[in-house]
Amino acid sequence: MENIIFKYFDLSTNQKQQILLMKDIYSFWNKKVNLISRKDFPFFYEKHVLHSLSISKVFQFKNTTHIMDLGTGGGFPGVPLAIFFPAVQFQLVDSISKKTRVLNEIIKELKLKNVVVINKRAEDINDNYEFIVTRAVASLDQLKRWTLGKISTNHRHSFKNGLICLKGGDLSFEVKGYKNQVKIFDLDKLFKEDFFSQKKIVYLV
Repeated sequence: MENIIFKYFDLSTNQKQQILLMKDIYSFWNKKVNLISRKDFPFFYEKHVLHSLSISKVFQFKNTTHIMDLGTGGGFPGVPLAIFFPAVQFQLVDSISKKTRVLNEIIKELKLKNVVVINKRAEDINDNYEFIVTRAVASLDQLKRWTLGKISTNHRHSFKNGLICLKGGDLSFEVKGYKNQVKIFDLDKLFKEDFFSQKKIVYLV
């Protein structure tokens, strides 16, 4: 199943090794702390790694870009993105300490030098980021409140700094109040697997 990643991405030898290591590492830690639904685990690469990496198909981040993964949980989308963008700085933020403790071990085992894990609520962090990524954490309204004042106004990319959210289903009501601020990318245009038929990236500036 891991070949699904290599089908869509051209990776270095080191990146391939890190991707291949992920499933064994997560399998070990998932038995101790429930990071990923047990029923989903057989689809680890498709539903978690590839889904996370979909962001890199739409957004190419410059070196030293500063990104927060808000409500990272098991480290998604942050960990796969940190593998893909080794020169980008990621902060994986979650308020559940048992998850952040395990994530620190996972980061060590994967030898990721560009990741810091933070055990806090997003609204308690006093830092600025060029982008904030999330996966199915909360509504856009809630995310906007949590991240108020945390997105840098120093734009270095051809696209504006903002929120990049992995979401699914009908989002028409959720995005209603953000007409000119939001852009939606359909993941079924990027990946052929059925899992992505209702999956989207919501980009809010």
